[in-house]
Amino acid sequence: MAKRQLNRRQNWRIEKIQGERAARAAKRESQALETLEGGDLGPEQTGLVIAHFGVQVEVEAQEGELSGQVFRCHLRANLPALVTGDKVVWRAGNQGIGVIVAQLPRTTELCRPDSRGQLKPVASNVDLIVIVFAPMPEPHANLIDRYLVAAEHAGIRPLLLLNKFDLIDDQNAPALNALLEVYRTLGYPVLEVSAHHGNGMQNLQDQLDGHISVFVGQSGVGKSSLVNSLLPEVGTRVGPLSEYSGQGTHTTTTARLFHFPRGGDLIDSPGIREFGLGHVSRADVEAGFIEFNDLLGRCRFRDCKHDREPGCALLQALEDGRVQQQRMNSYRSIIASLAGSSY
Repeated sequence: MAKRQLNRRQNWRIEKIQGERAARAAKRESQALETLEGGDLGPEQTGLVIAHFGVQVEVEAQEGELSGQVFRCHLRANLPALVTGDKVVWRAGNQGIGVIVAQLPRTTELCRPDSRGQLKPVASNVDLIVIVFAPMPEPHANLIDRYLVAAEHAGIRPLLLLNKFDLIDDQNAPALNALLEVYRTLGYPVLEVSAHHGNGMQNLQDQLDGHISVFVGQSGVGKSSLVNSLLPEVGTRVGPLSEYSGQGTHTTTTARLFHFPRGGDLIDSPGIREFGLGHVSRADVEAGFIEFNDLLGRCRFRDCKHDREPGCALLQALEDGRVQQQRMNSYRSIIASLAGSSY
């Protein structure tokens, strides 16, 4: 059944209702904050945002007697939007409630546009982005390449992770092997694991230890199963594939940070079926295709669109086999999706 399209009035009404709910929530939050700040608050100390729930966040104390304890915190109105992984300055209140008074600078931030096209941070201070895919739902190079562009743009090292490799059979093996070989040839680290059977999980753990990592990928690729295998005590909910669409069902509803026993953190983010790149430029996209690095600027025409122009260095590299058709297809698709693109 096709998804029902909403008319302009219906969209307006939905946005109006959502706006009224947000306003009521903000009013309640403001009243609660006033009550807290009117009482006795503890001294300022540093903390780590480990989860986000609407207008409140969970903060793990990073110093003093409270170190390691988790507090639900309100945010002062003058603060920017916080995300999981943010380091903050906060003050403890009574009954386990606190107040965040400042956000500390981020080293990195992973962003994506929301449904309205507004740029929204997903996680911060991450140094490893784990791009998870699986034999089912069928992986698409274009989505993987979008994540790679986003990782390059954010300055975060990527790791490609094929989960559920026990589901590889004679039918899907040729396409999967061809897909993985492209990225291995480019020098990207690629791991094959099975969270269900445990195969390859120790190798994955070794790659994650000591890093602040974020899992991204389509719903249904087994991100929650991976978290359960890596951190059995967490017990995140796992959902099946939809029998109708073959897509995954959403099980993680908010980004949450977990600690590894040997050091390092993991941020488990909600499933993302499409990763918009409306916030990046053509140059950013080209930088995300690392095999283009030595080719850009060598075309005959300065404004070459790498389509049919004579003397195009990228097209020549494609003909010579130095650029794969799969990657060129992804590049063209991403460029065509950019706002204001004339491609």
